[in-house]
This record gives sequence, structure tokens and C-alpha cells, in this order.
Amino acid sequence: MHGGGPAPRRDTRARVQKVALELFAEQGYEKTSLREIAERLDVTKAALYYHFKSKEDIVHSFTDDYFAEIDALLDWAKDMPRTEEARREILDRYVGIVLAGGEVFRFLEQNRAAVQGMEAGGKERFARFRGRLDALVALLAGPDAPLRDRVRATAAVLAVSTSCLFYLQQVDDPDKLRAIVLELATDLIH
Repeated sequence: MHGGGPAPRRDTRARVQKVALELFAEQGYEKTSLREIAERLDVTKAALYYHFKSKEDIVHSFTDDYFAEIDALLDWAKDMPRTEEARREILDRYVGIVLAGGEVFRFLEQNRAAVQGMEAGGKERFARFRGRLDALVALLAGPDAPLRDRVRATAAVLAVSTSCLFYLQQVDDPDKLRAIVLELATDLIH
């Protein structure tokens, strides 16, 4: 039983994100309004506005959630031993995060112009991702690794993202894709 903390707000937030993604996929980002999102959720626009002030806020929440998952992975991984098993587990967890975000990544790719036009802060968001990418690479390659090892770890991380995005809609078995991507990414860091 839940004690009444932030879970209901989190559930509503997740429902809004899910419905918004559905509508963005059906109609496109530009043609979807907050009113339509509220109607699909069967809530008032004011209730939706409590959670998100704009469609842009919903889109930002996607990247904020992704960053939070990467941060949790980095926090967990920083105390792991520098072993092959630990590196494989870090990669496996990263593959899981990327696969779980597949719909969001597809949305961002399909609506790149609209998303880039939202804000001048797009560069700031990329810098926030770059810092996390650098931290993940340091965990996989080692903090003082030679350039070759850092490049291999970077290639592994980027291969995970690209492969998952490219193939997720083309496979019937995401677990099979996960195993293949993990195998290839692990090979890259060896």
C-alpha cells in the first residue's frame, strides 16, 4: 500500500507522456494540441496544465526522464569493480534504457525540425547528454584509458543507441535484438 507520496503525480505524468506520444505519432507534433491530449486523457485542460504548461514541457520531460535513467545507471555503476562482467552489466542496463525509450527516440527523430525549433537550449541539452556520455565511456573504458579504448567505448555506446533505434520497429522479439546489440557492444569494448 502506498502512503500517498508522489506516486499519483508520477502516474499522471506518465499517462500524459504516453497519450501525448500516441497523438504525436498519429497526427504529428505540430497538429496535436494540449486540448486533444486532455480530451484523450479524459481530464480538463486545466488538470493537464497542472502537470505540463505546454507541449514543449512534455517533450522536455522525455529527455529529463531519459537523463534521470542514465544518471541512475551512472550512480549504480560508479562503485562497480572494473571487470568484464561489470562492463557487460553496465552495457546491458544501458541497452535496456535505450530500448525502453524507443518510442521517444522515434518521435524525436521524426519531429527533429519541430523539436530543434522549440528552444535555443537544444545545445544545452546536448551538452547535458555529452557529459553523461563521457561519464559512461569513462566507466566502460576506465578513467585514464588510452584514446583507443575510449574510442571503442564511445563506439559501443553509440552503436547501442543507433542499432536500437534503427531495428526496434523491424523485429518481433525485442529480447533477441537486445541480446545481439549487447553482444556487439561488448565486443567493441574488448
